[in-house]
Formats: sequence, structure tokens, C-alpha cells
Amino acid sequence: MYVQKPTSVDVMEGEAMVAAARKYNRVVQVGTQRKSTPHLIDAKKNIVDAGLLGKVSHVEMCCYFHMRANGNPPVEPVPAFFDYDMWTGLAPLRPYDGLPHIRWWRTFMEYGNGIMGDMCVHMFDTVRWMMGLGWPKRISSTGGIYVQKDGKSNIADTQSAVFEYDGLNCVWQHRSWGTPANPEYPWSFTLFGEKGTLTGSTMQYDFIPMDKAGQKIHKDVVYEKEKYPEDLKEEKIELNAAPATRLHMLDFLAAIGQEAGRWLTLKKVTSPRQAASLPICPCKRAGHWCTTRRSVLSWMIQRRPGCFSGLTASRGNIPCRTGCRVGVDRYWLFVVRFCRQHEPCGSVGEVWLFRGNVIRNS
Repeated sequence: MYVQKPTSVDVMEGEAMVAAARKYNRVVQVGTQRKSTPHLIDAKKNIVDAGLLGKVSHVEMCCYFHMRANGNPPVEPVPAFFDYDMWTGLAPLRPYDGLPHIRWWRTFMEYGNGIMGDMCVHMFDTVRWMMGLGWPKRISSTGGIYVQKDGKSNIADTQSAVFEYDGLNCVWQHRSWGTPANPEYPWSFTLFGEKGTLTGSTMQYDFIPMDKAGQKIHKDVVYEKEKYPEDLKEEKIELNAAPATRLHMLDFLAAIGQEAGRWLTLKKVTSPRQAASLPICPCKRAGHWCTTRRSVLSWMIQRRPGCFSGLTASRGNIPCRTGCRVGVDRYWLFVVRFCRQHEPCGSVGEVWLFRGNVIRNS
């Protein structure tokens, strides 16, 4: 199961979610993709883990985006297509004043945790991952609506928080007004070490050593527009986050496979020629089925006419024989193969992803 942050409105609700996942043996991933962001992975490996910072005794995190939705839209009838009661769930039922998505719901404490639960969670998650931190000993926070007092929004436009550890404080600050302290890093974290300082964001990182003779290190975000031109066609995509989203999804699939006691192998298919050498149906057991997209069935049959028999076009299923190979024509697909360890022939399942979206899970 994939869920977005904030995962819950309070600790008890979060604990209930964890208990449900354990009870029903489900893998749950939360949308905090910074641990899958290529340049931040590089920063952890080559700056933090390499010891270039020395002992870190202070951390600062911030967000100064003007992202606090505000206004006074009028109350209106709930559209017939929208079950507002179901959407609201256990939260207080606010007077309906327009569709809550994409941004409107975030501006109310009834539904979330404000900018802390929206943006701080990303940076704090990154810091905890980079430094191997557990839970803080104590958390304190102050703030309120100090500037943007007009409008319906009831989340803080100014807030500070301190996450306390032994010998270390991680300090958060956000303002949805004014200018950022560092225009290059309006949403970021900074690790202050005895040997140097590391500042990172979704767009870049910079390491500045204490020793003036030391080498400064800078690295920009990794874009994959040439490798994945489909990114340029996706509406409202955050190009800087696309590589992280891909790695995030692959990590999710790997976690599912690990939980199920399976091996996973991953192949990216970009052409019929490459597809011709991709065996994804190694099972020799009679009656085993390989499930694939109907859009590539005709090409597959032409390419491997002796490999398939008894095609069921309505379901898009093909019985598998030894040596069966699957390819694609005009689409690129990720094919994740996982085999159950306890079955001698390697019972095969497939997860197909088209442009980053799961299109079939069998």
C-alpha cells in the first residue's frame, strides 16, 4: 500500500496504521522520496558517510515557500459526483467551499498538520536518514498566524520547532511570507559539523569545509529528460523529483518482494531487439501463464511464433513454454520478475510499469 504524507493527524492514528499493516501483513510506503533522490544519495555517501563533516552538533531545516493557500471562497452546494461525507471521514465536516484537492485541504488543520506535516517531514526525514538518527528525546514548537490573517486558512504562517537529541538539536523554521534566508536554498537542510557544513535541497547540495585550503563540493539535481523523454509529456510533473520517484517506486517493489520471500530482477525494455533477449517466462511447469499487455501481443506473436499457443486475447494471457521471451514495440516497460523461493520451478509473477505507473500486477 502506498500512502502520502502526512500519514496521520496524530501519533495514535499513525500507530493504528502501523498495527493494521502488521496485522494484515502489508508493505506500506510513504511518499517521502528524498532518500531516493540521486544527488542526496551522493551527498550521504561522499560527504556524511565519508566523514567530511566530522561530528555534527547542530542541524537547521527550513521552508520559505509562499505555499499557504488562503482566501474566502463562498460556501456552495456539494456536487452530485462528490461524496463529501466519505472524503471527510472522521475529520470535522467543514462547510463545503469547493473541491479540496489539490492544495485547498492542506491549508486546514482539520485535515493535516500544516506546513510542518507537508514540508518539514521531508527535510527531517532526510536528516534522520543521513545521520542515522532515531526518535528525538523531546519536541517543542511555537508559531501561529502572524502575518496572513485574512482568509479561511487556519494553519500557521510562521512556525519553529526543535527536535532534541543527546548533543544535537534539529531546528525547523518556516514562513509563508517574506524572503528566504538563503535564496539558493528556500527549502532545505543544513548539517553543521566540526569539519564543515553541508546544505542540501531537492535541487542541489553544497559542502563547505572549515579548512580554507579544503575543497568545496557542489552537485546539482539529476535530471533524466534525455533518458526518459516521457517526463516532458507528463502534465504538472516536477522534473527534479522524477528520478527520485522512479527509485522510490523500485524500492517499494523490492520491499514487497523481500517481504514475500521472493527474488526480484529488473529489466528496462526499450526496443524489440533488446526485448528478444529478455527471458521473463523461465517456468517449465505446464499451464503456467505469463500476463502481458494486449498492445504488444501481435508483435510478440510475430517475433516468437513458436513460443505461444492457445492465446486468450480477451484476457491478454499467454501460456508459457520453455524459452518464452516477451518484448515491446512502441512502449517502454519496466518488467519486475519475482520468483517464490520455495517452488522449485520458480513460479513467476510480473509487475509491469508504463511511464512510472503500475499497469498490471500479476
